[in-house]
Amino acid sequence: MNFSTTAQVKALDPVFAEMSAATDHAVWEEIPELTMREKVLLSVVADVCQQTLGLPLELHVTMGLEHGVSADDLRELLRFISYDSGYPAALAALARLTEIERERGLAGPTGEGHPIDAGGSGSPIPAPTRQAVRNLDARFADYMDLQSRMRAGMRRLSVRERAFATMTVDVLYQTLEESFRVHVTRALSAGATPDDVRAVVRFSARFGMTKAWRGLRVLEALFTETGTVFA
Repeated sequence: MNFSTTAQVKALDPVFAEMSAATDHAVWEEIPELTMREKVLLSVVADVCQQTLGLPLELHVTMGLEHGVSADDLRELLRFISYDSGYPAALAALARLTEIERERGLAGPTGEGHPIDAGGSGSPIPAPTRQAVRNLDARFADYMDLQSRMRAGMRRLSVRERAFATMTVDVLYQTLEESFRVHVTRALSAGATPDDVRAVVRFSARFGMTKAWRGLRVLEALFTETGTVFA
């Protein structure tokens, strides 16, 4: 947390500011498995999921600029998570992001996007997952295919960053069954270690300790089931 923000929080409540500063140290300094860029991205994901679009989002946007997260990166993140967070939540964050950039005189987006294959067919989702969803509801499976297909051309965020983002949505929304398993598997396939994956869930404690606690229990059970061990 930068000085100006610390001063703002202290003006609201000095005891809360002290607690917040100690918490920030625990998550920003003592989780070395994640880069600062990743932590900023996951913080913005949490702002979208919890609709904390005032001071928290403003802080995370300005921090992002210090750690290589551009306006284009943030927009790709919002586009990416919109199908998990919900389009209305992502849209509210996009509107607020634009306001923050204007109010603070920050560099806006370049307009760079990615190809959207909305009229295509198929999906990058693994075939077993697609079939399992289709067995539940064919039209929902078509919707899922569309959402995943429209995101297949994204390149500003790494696969690791995207997997961590969707894991964070899962923890904050407590969707810790099928989707969480898919997202953890994607992170591991992208080269993340089990300790990295565990750090993602631990970082989410900043946005809800009991949700992270439950997430860690589910993750531990998943690792036990698959025989995954920590490095």
